[in-house]
Order: sequence, then C-alpha cells, then structure tokens
Amino acid sequence: QVQLVESGGGLVQPGGSLRLSCAGSGTFFSIYTMGWYRQAPGKQRERVAVITSGSFTSYADSVKGRFSISRDNAKSTVYLQMNNLQSEDTAVYYCHAIYPPYDYWGQGTQVAVSS
Repeated sequence: QVQLVESGGGLVQPGGSLRLSCAGSGTFFSIYTMGWYRQAPGKQRERVAVITSGSFTSYADSVKGRFSISRDNAKSTVYLQMNNLQSEDTAVYYCHAIYPPYDYWGQGTQVAVSS
C-alpha cells in the first residue's frame, strides 16, 4: 500500500512559481510511475505530467516549457515545479502512483492563480 501526501499549493499571482511535493509512504516507491493531475472546477481531471521509474517524462501541451516533474527515490518524493503560472492553471492538483495492478491517489492540493 502506498500513501501519497501532497504539499506546496497556495495562492500565487500570474507569472509566479510554485513547487508541489508529493511524499510517498510504503516500500518500492522507485518502481512506480508517478504523475501529477489537476482538476479545475466544472472540468474533468487531466494529466499534467508523468515520470516513469526510469525518469522518462511527459507533459500536457498546456504546460510544456513551464512545468517540470522530477523525483527523488531516496526521499520517496516527486516534485512538480511550476513556473509562469497563469489563471488557467488554477485547480486542485493530485499526485498519482501506478504500478499495475496497483494505483494510488493523493488527497490533492489547491493551486490558485490570481492577481
């Protein structure tokens, strides 16, 4: 069983930056593909960024060049560095871990971008 706890959300002005962290508990963190998803009010949850166990990364087109995902397996933590934040980035951000058939979600952290 893996438990995921997100942190680092908050209110930021347009053009600002935030770094989200997701701390995982349990063993074998390094084998999981980790991802960040977000859900804005009235919209479906969407994938933002993913990092595999081999540190291959992929990003949604809307965040390419602005967001960066990374992981520190020694700390069982995955990060999402978010730069040049815009109002459309406002959402609840969720951490996700998957290693079939195992699939876990965090509780989410709110990110609000507003002047």
